[in-house]
Amino acid sequence: MTATTMAAVSIPPTSVSAIGRRTRLVEGESKVTGKIRFVSDISLPGMLHARFVVSPHAHARITSIDTGAAAALPGVAAVLTASDLPNVPPVSRQRLLLARDRVIFAGQPVALILAESEAIAEDALELVSVQYEPLPAAVTLEQALAEGAPLVWPGGKPGESEEAAAHGADVGGEDAQENKASNIASHSQFDRGDLAAGFAAADQIIERTFTLSSVHQSPLETHGCAVQMDPYSDQVTVWSSTQGPFMVRENVAAILGLSESDVKCIGTPVGGGFGGKGCLYEPLLALACRAVGRPIRLILTRNDELIATVPTPEGRIRVKLGAQQDGTFTALEFDVAFNSGCFPGSPIGISLLIGGSMYNIPNVMVSGADVLSFRQSVGAYRAPGIPQSMFALESVVDEMARALKLDPVELRLQNAAGPDAQLINGKPWPKMGMREVLQALQAHPVWQQRAQAQAAGRGVGLAIGGWLGGTGPASAACKLERDGQLHIQVGSADISGTNTGFALLAAEAFGIAPEKVKITNNDTDGPAFALNAGGSKITYTVGHAVAQAALETRRQTLAHVSQLLEVDPEDLDIVDGKVQVKGSPDSAIALSELAAKTMQFGGTLAPIIGHGRHAVTAQSPGFCAQLAEVEVDANTGEITLHKLVIVQDVGRAINPAAVEGQLIGGAMQGVGWALHESMLYDEYGQPITASWMDYNMPSFVQSAPEVETVLVEVPSDFGPAGAKGVGEPPVTPTAAAIGNAIRDAAGIRMTHLPMTAPRVVEMLQGAE
Repeated sequence: MTATTMAAVSIPPTSVSAIGRRTRLVEGESKVTGKIRFVSDISLPGMLHARFVVSPHAHARITSIDTGAAAALPGVAAVLTASDLPNVPPVSRQRLLLARDRVIFAGQPVALILAESEAIAEDALELVSVQYEPLPAAVTLEQALAEGAPLVWPGGKPGESEEAAAHGADVGGEDAQENKASNIASHSQFDRGDLAAGFAAADQIIERTFTLSSVHQSPLETHGCAVQMDPYSDQVTVWSSTQGPFMVRENVAAILGLSESDVKCIGTPVGGGFGGKGCLYEPLLALACRAVGRPIRLILTRNDELIATVPTPEGRIRVKLGAQQDGTFTALEFDVAFNSGCFPGSPIGISLLIGGSMYNIPNVMVSGADVLSFRQSVGAYRAPGIPQSMFALESVVDEMARALKLDPVELRLQNAAGPDAQLINGKPWPKMGMREVLQALQAHPVWQQRAQAQAAGRGVGLAIGGWLGGTGPASAACKLERDGQLHIQVGSADISGTNTGFALLAAEAFGIAPEKVKITNNDTDGPAFALNAGGSKITYTVGHAVAQAALETRRQTLAHVSQLLEVDPEDLDIVDGKVQVKGSPDSAIALSELAAKTMQFGGTLAPIIGHGRHAVTAQSPGFCAQLAEVEVDANTGEITLHKLVIVQDVGRAINPAAVEGQLIGGAMQGVGWALHESMLYDEYGQPITASWMDYNMPSFVQSAPEVETVLVEVPSDFGPAGAKGVGEPPVTPTAAAIGNAIRDAAGIRMTHLPMTAPRVVEMLQGAE
């Protein structure tokens, strides 16, 4: 079947109506029963276990490393330092490897212990002696931007993180590198109209500055990988808990100087990723495997996960909004600075693009700086950059509604970007459902009955957020098996129930019960390809290839039966696992019987194998609006979140049960942003939230509000069956909705995430 671009794959009606059916996740039972094998369950003959010796300093010169005592410990096979590995230029975090001469963040791996067991590797950690000469370190955003701040890369800045691009954060626009030596990696800006004239025309101007803590993706399963080399060839196999097996293959092949065809990455089931599991330590482990000649497995401890991976950036956002008395927005100034840690890659571009485009404002200037510091580098986390920008923007919009004494929903509807509006980069907004989502939220009982909540001492707040959606190419393969099942192979990682959605798409396209469809996530040697599972694009892109492959398999099936029964393929249908003549169910051949005829000695029918290829180049934005009902204890500052209503445009819900799960999961992570989570460091750059004893993850006891989801369906013109990506939008408005509800309940405007009880008390005391 030929490749297509842009237009959605058409799925003609068949005997099965699977799309839109509430379906349990196909992998659910294996996860619940413990049958599923994660990377930590892999055991290879002769395998060594790896542990990191990490730097306690944010910035220091390494003066000596003594590995003798650790290497002499029984069961330790090797202790590797940078001198044991190739001197690879550290142009990205994946190529930073082990520290050589200098460390640039607390938690940076300095040595790698390889032992016969994890326990022995743990014991050996204390036996490695590393001597440091501490150096000045700029850790916070303010320190990194200060005049005369120590530079992370005095000799020039390295490249950006791959995870940002994989998540759809590369949006173009002016991107100027700083000419003078500084920690500003890049500066981006978009503008239109006349900003000064826009503010001069305003009757009301609201201006606020917001500070935003770094948070961690905190998956239940930490990062992990294993590497094995064939001793008789250059073939390398990598097992990785990754959202992007093909990204891992590319990076490992490059670091080893091999062809990508000589590297196979097997993506293991991912126990939570949320954007943080692309490629991180796989290249280092591959070099270590080559150095010692034995398979190696690395499973990060929770401490390593928190201090040595890729959390979100801390940030500062200044918003200035002007409006006329009737509510018409006249001007917006939106300035962002993100602390990206030791490598560039914070989501400045997408934050500016969404922040400057949500509302139809004639005069806009948005600008942002990607700032380097002596912290671990940052990565993607569910809608990177947008929870922060929406917290700032939607808080100011809420203040504007109060200042003008206008209904906050009507104010948003009045100014919402519509189908004729332009993004701040000058491109037209794709078809989207922002207005439909706001209207559905406006009609919800929690909003309609907010006066009763206020009478009970509670506040109700709303906010909206969005995500443009990912694009890209994908392929899939489909085979009719001897048992009558349809076997689909895809190249994507299933991190959110996408395989179940693929089964429903394939079932409807082919005309078979979903229970008869098997989905396999192939390794990088398989027949299917996909990009990283991130940016809300897997169903949107791979779903097309799955549907195409199933349709091609159906065509081959009908062609074979047409030959056997001597009827036109147009007169055949697939019903209840059989191919039958329309109107004559007695003239039929079972799918299992047909497949057997293609897999037998002396057979005359070719095997039934279909392929699908597709490249989606158009985006389909998804919008989510939320209502939060909170209660604020004026004495303690404690915030109780009673209700959370999630209204989202999902295009078409392929599997409503999975879609609702994504909405709830994303919103609860938004609750973490709003009320609990923050990566904290001391004045020397040492992480002080390096365990779940210290890092405040929300729990069901702390944050289990009454949650309701409302699915709005504005079908995409480019997604399979009208579907859109749904994973990113639900995290984007939550913090703002809760902040606006706190404003409604207690009369204070919170401008710092997370909105903790001590900060609430401080604001309440300041308001007295």
